Amino acid sequence: MLMIASAISAQDTTSRVSTVVAPPLFTGNSGFNTWSFGLHAGALIPSSAFGGRNDFSKWKPSLGYGGYIKAQLSHTLGIQADFLRGTLKANNDRLWAGAPPVSPYKSFETDIHWATSLSLVTTIGNINWSQLHTSIQPYVSVGGGAINFNPSLVTTAGTTVNFKPTGSITRFYVPIGIGFKANLSRTMNLDIGYTIGLVDSDDLDGYYKAPYVADRFSYGHIGLEFSLGKSSKAQLARHNPPAQLAGNMKDADDALTASLAASEARYNARLAALNGLQDELNRMKTDTDGDGVSDYFDKCPNTPRNIKVDGAGCPLPEVTVKRDTVYKVETNTTYVITPEDRQIVTDAIRNLEFDFGKSTIRSRSLPYLNKVAELLTNKGISLKLAGHTDNVGSDAANMTLSRNRAMSVKQYLVSQGANSSKIEAVGYGESQPASSNKTADGRQKNRRVEFTIY
Repeated sequence: MLMIASAISAQDTTSRVSTVVAPPLFTGNSGFNTWSFGLHAGALIPSSAFGGRNDFSKWKPSLGYGGYIKAQLSHTLGIQADFLRGTLKANNDRLWAGAPPVSPYKSFETDIHWATSLSLVTTIGNINWSQLHTSIQPYVSVGGGAINFNPSLVTTAGTTVNFKPTGSITRFYVPIGIGFKANLSRTMNLDIGYTIGLVDSDDLDGYYKAPYVADRFSYGHIGLEFSLGKSSKAQLARHNPPAQLAGNMKDADDALTASLAASEARYNARLAALNGLQDELNRMKTDTDGDGVSDYFDKCPNTPRNIKVDGAGCPLPEVTVKRDTVYKVETNTTYVITPEDRQIVTDAIRNLEFDFGKSTIRSRSLPYLNKVAELLTNKGISLKLAGHTDNVGSDAANMTLSRNRAMSVKQYLVSQGANSSKIEAVGYGESQPASSNKTADGRQKNRRVEFTIY
């Protein structure tokens, strides 16, 4: 029966674990099924596996049956109300020390009308600690109660004697049991056990015999226990808190591992983005063909050396002087710079914005620069661009950034038709602050490109 129960339990383990959810640890017993009842049957004998005096030499096993109701108080402790009924039989057919027993009685038969008791049941260990719901639960029990019986004896002459002709006898007795329960399903257990009943009298077999030692009996049984409650709840007696704690720790470890993996993925993505920005910055600082326009803005790469180019890095058109053609060069040209011209330049300075840490001009600044380019083209005036930064970063990086930003403005103005030769782009880095670098507002004012027209 144990092998059958273990096989059934093994086949049902996967489905139980996947559907039965144990409540969180240290939250009490409300999430478990704590009540159960059982029915059992087995053999009753007027003897004990642990020895003791018997008034008859040979016992005969007889049918016994009963049931119980159990309340599980904790994972290991429960209280159980038991009921038992059956018959005890024995005779003197067996020799004692090679001789017939000296007794006036040939045999006896005791009808146990009922035996009730209240016992504490302790689960002493679980098999397979790796499972959240264990398959087998060994237990021990001890309690106290009352037993009601009526013995009937047969003398050596063959006469039947009723020990209590007018009724039955009720005595106090102590049941001590051991056994184990094997899980068959979510709500049913196989119960196999052995109980010794210690009766507080010497008349269980109807025969008072000196030294009047208390009689005892044994009951070996097999039965079924049925859990009361929802099938979705685990049986408290079967639940394994150490396995649940280990599972919780594993879940926490898995969550931490997943979080670390996600953090590493985010770090790698940001590192890749930074590497991309560094590559872009290197392109902005690189001028492969040496024409004064960085590769990032150069629309005509690989321009031959000593070829004059425009702001986009493309060669300027060559002017072919026709033979016998006289060109008149005007000198001492006077350019009148009006307040309106200065306002155009002021608006361009105020609205000039770059991408953070780059020399890329933001699109919202282009309309204002277009007006400056138109001014330079129409009036032929000259423009000096001076790039400045705050003191955040190295001197060399700030110098390069200021120069690149001034050069970026020049290249855009030239692309809009301005004369490259009349635009000077210079970078001063952090050497000429307009305000204090100790405050955010001061550093903001220091990050600028100044326009000077003349």
